[in-house]
Amino acid sequence: MRNIDVNDVIDNATFNKFHWKVLFWCTLIIIFDGYDLVIYGVVLPILMDQWNLNPYVAGLLGSSALFGMMFGAMGFGMLSDRLGRKKVIITCVVLFSVTTVINGFATTPWQFGILRFIAGLGIGGVMPNVVSLMSEYSPARRRSTLVALMFSGYAVGGMMSAGLGIWIVPNYGWEIMFYLAAVPMLMLPFMLKFLPESVAFLMAQKREGEARDILTQVAPLKHINEQDVLRVPPTTDSKAPVLELFRDGRAMSTLMFWVAFFCCLLMVYALGSWLPKLMSNAGYALSSSLMFLMVLNVGAIIGAVGGGWLADRLSLRSVLVSFFILGSGSLVLLGYESPMWFLYTLVGIAGATTIGSQILLYAYVAQYYPTSIRSTGLGWASGIGRNGAIVGPLLGGALLAMALPHQMNFLALAVPGAIATVAIALVGRRGFGFRREPVVSSDGMAVSGS
Repeated sequence: MRNIDVNDVIDNATFNKFHWKVLFWCTLIIIFDGYDLVIYGVVLPILMDQWNLNPYVAGLLGSSALFGMMFGAMGFGMLSDRLGRKKVIITCVVLFSVTTVINGFATTPWQFGILRFIAGLGIGGVMPNVVSLMSEYSPARRRSTLVALMFSGYAVGGMMSAGLGIWIVPNYGWEIMFYLAAVPMLMLPFMLKFLPESVAFLMAQKREGEARDILTQVAPLKHINEQDVLRVPPTTDSKAPVLELFRDGRAMSTLMFWVAFFCCLLMVYALGSWLPKLMSNAGYALSSSLMFLMVLNVGAIIGAVGGGWLADRLSLRSVLVSFFILGSGSLVLLGYESPMWFLYTLVGIAGATTIGSQILLYAYVAQYYPTSIRSTGLGWASGIGRNGAIVGPLLGGALLAMALPHQMNFLALAVPGAIATVAIALVGRRGFGFRREPVVSSDGMAVSGS
């Protein structure tokens, strides 16, 4: 009989087909999630013409899903710590898929906005839970890369939205884009069968047999058998898990994560909702404007995967600070007339360093908090940050309504990047009279403060 440390087994496992399975299903779910979210930016120019929407109303409609995401991220993030990751993920997939399909039948802005809000609950609820699940099962030395690779599925979904929109919207109408959201429902039986539950949750529920079966797949060379005793580090029994985010010297970093999420999500959703329209107003045709959205998401994939690779070799904090500086600079330059190839390059850099940074922020938060409050930490960072996502489309609409010079629109979007740079630089620093926090390395282990 052996005492088996569950976290140690997972952290030191060799990447195998089980990890591929988790990566595949989590990535696929995020692809669906990204498609459903980016779809609004694709259909916005058509909706504004068809429904005679002014920029303020269009911005409000764009924010309706993001209001839902805010509540979904916080609510479903905490709920999964009690009900399990798998149940909550499946529930969220059903919620956003079915509601998005129904959205295609909307005939008024009010109907459209309400349905987008409900879909947003599911979209927001999925994100912290798949990040937690992928982070939990990733070997420590590859954790940043795998979480970033999985979350790049968001950009793949965005590319699918933009790519299909270039062909479908002008020829068949915007409604078809929403009907295609039924595809995840066809995959539901496979998700139920192949998506694993969290080992930490199974152990907390005294379902040690199921946990043992999963661990034999995670690390088959360990030869874990029924005589072995599985153990996990002590977890908090606090009845107020949100307060745990501020304990043990985590207060400063928690607040800085929230600021960074707010600023980053503001840039991501302002660009995702308004980039095609801004470029259309600058004189580009609809197909060309949607191509900018495609390039934005191509850059996001490069930024997420490349950033994750760099983070495993350097640190998440240094990579994120560099990305935010590059993102702000590229947005400022986008406001000036340039050759087409240079504009595409700038948009790609903007995608890599805004959407890519958002993906890396999820990885950073997932590694910073202990397992017992990981989903809560992710859910609240994402949920508080959703206020930035809500402000983003509204800000884009307001800027468009003010008819400012083209470069001023992009300058306004660059300011949050500068604020996020400072916030991430302060993660792990001393603040507010709390003791110095441990700095978390890219493998999730605490090292000395810096």
